Amino acid sequence: MRRIVLIGIGCLLLVGLTLPGCVTEVDHEFALTVSSTIEGSVSAPGQGTFSYEAGTAVDLVAEAQPGYGFVKWTGDVGTVADVNAASTTITMSEDCEILASFEEIPPIQHNLTTSSTAGGSITTPGEGTYTYDEGTVVGLVAEADEGYKFVTWTGDVGTIEDIDAAGTVITMSDSYAITANFERKPVPMVAGGVWHTVGLKSDGTALAVGANAEGQCEVGGWTDIVQVAGGQLHTVGLKSDGTMVAIGGNDYGQLDVSGWADIIQIDAGKQHTVALKSDGTVVATGWNGYGQCNVDGWTDIVQIDAGFYHTVGLRCDGTVAAVGVDTGGRLEVGEWTDIIHLDGGAHHTVGLKSDGTVVAVGRNEHGECNLDGWADIVQVCAGCRFTAGLKPDGTVVATGLNQYGQCDVGGWTDIVQVSAGGWHTVGLKYDGSVVAVGTNNAGRCEVGDWMLT
Repeated sequence: MRRIVLIGIGCLLLVGLTLPGCVTEVDHEFALTVSSTIEGSVSAPGQGTFSYEAGTAVDLVAEAQPGYGFVKWTGDVGTVADVNAASTTITMSEDCEILASFEEIPPIQHNLTTSSTAGGSITTPGEGTYTYDEGTVVGLVAEADEGYKFVTWTGDVGTIEDIDAAGTVITMSDSYAITANFERKPVPMVAGGVWHTVGLKSDGTALAVGANAEGQCEVGGWTDIVQVAGGQLHTVGLKSDGTMVAIGGNDYGQLDVSGWADIIQIDAGKQHTVALKSDGTVVATGWNGYGQCNVDGWTDIVQIDAGFYHTVGLRCDGTVAAVGVDTGGRLEVGEWTDIIHLDGGAHHTVGLKSDGTVVAVGRNEHGECNLDGWADIVQVCAGCRFTAGLKPDGTVVATGLNQYGQCDVGGWTDIVQVSAGGWHTVGLKYDGSVVAVGTNNAGRCEVGDWMLT
């Protein structure tokens, strides 16, 4: 836009000629047309068409909508100071049309990598690596397997609302790797040693009665225990963190378990200790006169048990491994299949099959292996020359040597777990109380006042 103003009387304007006595004023104004894409706007000078004198430096300010960013100025941008700056200037030297361009800003994203220890899993959002926009609040839910409890979240836990809650949230302000940690929870149980009885309470403490010649009953200070087992003169306990404690006689190194870790199940033989690791391998220590500790090559084991002088292991395919003395054929388990539970006695081995029947090998001088008629059994245990079995209705059956009344379990009811000692049988009742029959030498059956829940 150009404006020409003529001032004076009788002046003659010729092209290229201004006559003396004439006064002429010529002003230059230019039009600036401003617009933007729909993702934002121009707040200065605004949007529309504006007039400015030549040489005017006009402020330009572009503002993006949330989630979008300024890109650049386009059009007649020859005199724009910085086409890439949302706040800049344009110098008016001609008519100009300019456009402020915007585009969506990709959200900042972070990765959340989740994992869990043995004993449970993360159900929300799952386990693996997940990508979220910055600021997203992600729900976390950890669920423990049966027999385990959730303990805490570890790792990059700075934005987790409550690291001690199995159900909580994490706010994504960075990439994080977190782990849900689980531990075995104490489940009341009883364990018959050769000459003593051990009990595990629901609070993770232990108690014991019976012969205490080597201090094997001095378990009162134990805490955080999830399984117990009794040998002849020693007692062992599994802690929730997968380590072990042991007390009593150590003449053969049966207590040398302080360096063991990642243990999920334990048992004690007469003078040796055996433990199953989470990777399916087995470790053992103690007297090895018959090779009962030669378990180094075992793999894929899901349950172990120690007899007096032998050790048996249940493989994940239902077959059985055995080492130690084979007197009476107690190791003759090579043809067993479909086994779901094992127990080793003093001189024999029993196995529970998935159909509820029971098989046995070894000495049978007192009928301890005469189990062909047993059915509907859910747990078996083997003592010194006798066998006991738990039925799903809470009753117990037993056969074999009954010299001390260790098989007198016919009147038992509401039993949820049974264990055979050397010459006594112990049963845990549904209400947490304990019953015992057999020889009471040294008070090994004095469990009448026990309440494990």
